[in-house]
Amino acid sequence: MALEITDANFEEMVLKSDKPVMVDFWAAWCGPCRMVGPIIDQISEEYEGKAVVGKVDVDANQEFAAKYGVRNIPTVLVFQNGEVVGRQVGVAPKNAYTDAIDGLL
Repeated sequence: MALEITDANFEEMVLKSDKPVMVDFWAAWCGPCRMVGPIIDQISEEYEGKAVVGKVDVDANQEFAAKYGVRNIPTVLVFQNGEVVGRQVGVAPKNAYTDAIDGLL
């Protein structure tokens, strides 16, 4: 399962990570988010120890969604050294997400 990332732990888990980080911004009511969710969970398992993979519920945690201009969900951001290096808005095939991480490993 992907990690639960909140406004409270975002800086520690994402911005200060020494590994690539993939963050899925989602909401429970969002149909496309429910399609992306299982893909993100699979990636979390496959990249355990190599990358940090987590989800931010934008209804409960709006600070970083606003900071990074997340206007549509699902939006998946990829971070390296605290900087956004990749963005995927909407539903995409699994390899669109894994290729983003692979390019950083």
